[in-house]
Amino acid sequence: MKRLVLLLAAGALLAGDPPHLFYSRAFPGSKPDYIQVVLEKNGDGVYQEAVDDDLPLKFKLTEEETQEVFGLADKLDHFKHPLESPLKVAFMGTKTFRFVDGDQKSEAKFNYSEDVLAQQLQDWFERMAESAERRIDLERAVKYDHLGVDGALQGLEAAFENGRVVAPEQFLPMLDRVVNNETYMHQSRARAAEIAEGIRNMNNPKK
Repeated sequence: MKRLVLLLAAGALLAGDPPHLFYSRAFPGSKPDYIQVVLEKNGDGVYQEAVDDDLPLKFKLTEEETQEVFGLADKLDHFKHPLESPLKVAFMGTKTFRFVDGDQKSEAKFNYSEDVLAQQLQDWFERMAESAERRIDLERAVKYDHLGVDGALQGLEAAFENGRVVAPEQFLPMLDRVVNNETYMHQSRARAAEIAEGIRNMNNPKK
């Protein structure tokens, strides 16, 4: 009897798992040729470059960002309807949107969608992925290639200028590490300080 109660409790917990969104893009020949992002409703996100990625990268969206992403999924009826365009277009990778809520799951796969909402949601996930890739590049340079740090920082600056960065706070630990370590070039430290200041000013705008 006790075992049955435990099993029922475990089942209830599983069924009550909070909803999350999944996005993947598989495009052989691109770099990387596979990406996936999982976003929880509390803003916690995980980026991977393989289904069995040993080093998934975690980040956290703001409440406002998270609401916008989940709001688009709501408007798309959680992907219960086809999103693929009937137009004949070049192959640009197989994308997958998936909504999971407990034991309920719905998904849609497509190469190209004309649905504006789907395009907006895809752009959100692609920006999450691009931000993660910029962070990976910066962390790799900071740890293993001091001369490459300035190039990674320039790439990050360009991403900010083009509006391709989400959850910018995720970069602060690495930026501060560069700023506070004199083994990095002065130019890199100054650039890192400027980017870090810009990120902090986003959250604490001057009155």
